[in-house]
Amino acid sequence: MIVRHNHTSFTVSDLNRSIDFYTRVLGFELERRFEVEGAGISSIVGFDGAHLKIAFVRLGEFRLELVEYVAPAGRKLEMATNNVGSAHIAFTTDDVDATYEELKAKGLRFRNAPTRSRPDRPRVAYFEDPDGYTLEIVEPV
Repeated sequence: MIVRHNHTSFTVSDLNRSIDFYTRVLGFELERRFEVEGAGISSIVGFDGAHLKIAFVRLGEFRLELVEYVAPAGRKLEMATNNVGSAHIAFTTDDVDATYEELKAKGLRFRNAPTRSRPDRPRVAYFEDPDGYTLEIVEPV
């Protein structure tokens, strides 16, 4: 039986750039990083000759695994949120306007200023990580 969340994983194009973004810009802590290759990882991911660079970053209890495939190299997918298979992560903030301004000052480009879809819904703003994964800040109602 499943008892709790362990981690969420994103495949990234540049592990160092992603670690920098999630730690320096968003405030995650680097938990660990390593490289793995050979038969064991190839059997897990299902690709012969697999060679991966991996990092785990943490924000509170949330763990995000960042994986760069050295081999076999993949291709960039269209990350639009309306595409099947696209994913996003939402982060709670106690002040969506202040967080929006803080992240904009760090160079992030947002899809929208903080807004709500209707009066009884939380205020949210969408932005992207360096590989185009959608991230969201949410201020609860």
